[in-house]
Amino acid sequence: MPELPIEVQVNGSAQRATVEPRLTLADFLRERCHLTGTHLGCEHGVCGACTVMLDGEAVRACLVFAVQADGAEVTTIEGFGNADGTLSPMQEAFRDHHGLQCGFCTPGFVVSATAFLRDNPNPTDDDIRAGLSGNLCRCTGYQGILAAIKAAAANP
Repeated sequence: MPELPIEVQVNGSAQRATVEPRLTLADFLRERCHLTGTHLGCEHGVCGACTVMLDGEAVRACLVFAVQADGAEVTTIEGFGNADGTLSPMQEAFRDHHGLQCGFCTPGFVVSATAFLRDNPNPTDDDIRAGLSGNLCRCTGYQGILAAIKAAAANP
């Protein structure tokens, strides 16, 4: 299979590679960029564990091919912290409100919740539940996740 050259801005850093057209963005991030915070759960776009920002929009990295991200800007969970190493407000809220248990789903929830609050800064509980319904937590940490998102909305 012929490989194609791509260049993607990942967390502010240019990543150049030659990839097979079938390589997913999730696999590109994990295998080529060595950014393993993007987790692969279902590989069908159902669980949300692989959610990243692609040109500012939350997307499932398992459903996007790396070649589709050519010329785009990708932000993974590794790009969400502050330059000084401190956590983003959403990450702090997840920590402070026990919005994580095993942590597998947490990166996808943090990315999705950040995009959700950007578009809906004053959500109700029902808004949050609907807005994050595409992310699954197998440990049933939903109450902590809801509390974390509410706290992040209250303290932007």
